[in-house]
Amino acid sequence: MAYVRGRVRASVDALTHLAGGLGTATLALGALLWAATVAVACLGGVGLLAAPGALRAVRSVADRERARLSRWGEPIPTPGPVPAGLRTAMRDPFVRRELGWVGLHSLIGLVTGLVGLTLPLSAVQYVTFPLWYRLIPADADAPVSVWWRIDGLSDALAVGLLGVGCLAAAIWFSPVLARLQAWPGRWLLPPPPGVDLSLRVAELTATRAAALDAHAVELRRIERSLHDGTQNRLVAVNVLLGAARRAVRRSPDRADEILGQAQDAAEQALGELRTVVRGILPPVLDDRGLAGALAGLAASCVVPCRLEVDVPVRCAASVEATAYFVVAEALTNVVRHSGASQVNVAVRRERGRLLVSIEDDGHGDADETRGSGLTGIRRRVEAYDGRMTLTSPPGGPTRMDVELPCGS
Repeated sequence: MAYVRGRVRASVDALTHLAGGLGTATLALGALLWAATVAVACLGGVGLLAAPGALRAVRSVADRERARLSRWGEPIPTPGPVPAGLRTAMRDPFVRRELGWVGLHSLIGLVTGLVGLTLPLSAVQYVTFPLWYRLIPADADAPVSVWWRIDGLSDALAVGLLGVGCLAAAIWFSPVLARLQAWPGRWLLPPPPGVDLSLRVAELTATRAAALDAHAVELRRIERSLHDGTQNRLVAVNVLLGAARRAVRRSPDRADEILGQAQDAAEQALGELRTVVRGILPPVLDDRGLAGALAGLAASCVVPCRLEVDVPVRCAASVEATAYFVVAEALTNVVRHSGASQVNVAVRRERGRLLVSIEDDGHGDADETRGSGLTGIRRRVEAYDGRMTLTSPPGGPTRMDVELPCGS
């Protein structure tokens, strides 16, 4: 039973990838036709001005495929802008590989996407055919592609059996089709040999700088919390204890009142210290694990929150703390800024990566440049060599996807 559930889930994921690949394949076909038209025009000398635009169009489509494949498996680095000048651009190994990819993907991606999506749709139509075949007029052809005439229930049931076969084929072959569809991108879109290392060095340099910035911001936050909160409380305790000591002999009743105020201030200081400690590494992660810690966040969220966690084994403490911080900050943003009535949080572990997604039905239009903690989330995620993708069109919904490496 577990095997069947795994196959069904894999086929559903594959259908999602096939639909996305079909979209990029359609864009690739358009970019290919545009590039071919410009190339033919260049033979007559009239297409030279349009050539850089055609190469940028190919790069844009290739970058969309890189982002799609990176969400599915091993991340593919994105190159810089297309070099200026047609000759310089055509000597760029990225451009040459992208031109080869756009030709392959426009063919393979379209065929695999259409076949992969047609199978489950045909399966649904065929399986349900015995339920509605009597609604078809007697003089009309049956809206199913079969090689026998539909004269009664037995023929309709045969169509239903054919639908069961289509469903089994969809469950079995969809992952294969998805891998075939991704093959041109996995082959041609990564950096050429020798270039990957320099890109990786640049990426690690950027993430190291982000990690240092995030560390500095975190230290400033802790220092500000201790200075503005706990330190002031402890100073108040010290002052109150001094006042109580002086009042012991002169007015014992007044001393008792002052000691009560000192005790209240000490309790507040302890509470603020616990808050600071939880911000560094929440103890609930050690006590209840990531699922339990996130359940506590979801339960305390003012906006109704639906939580799904599928992490069968523990990740590194730093990764779990980052995931906890991402969800906590995202839920805070939802409550303060989104105007949402529902938020969904999903966390799962897949292919050595921890995947976190937060989606709300608010008014959208979230922008990192306007603050709201999104920049801090991105810096903290990138500090762990992770990825963050934010989608928030005006009118909503807002979706944040975060990937964190957590080992195999």
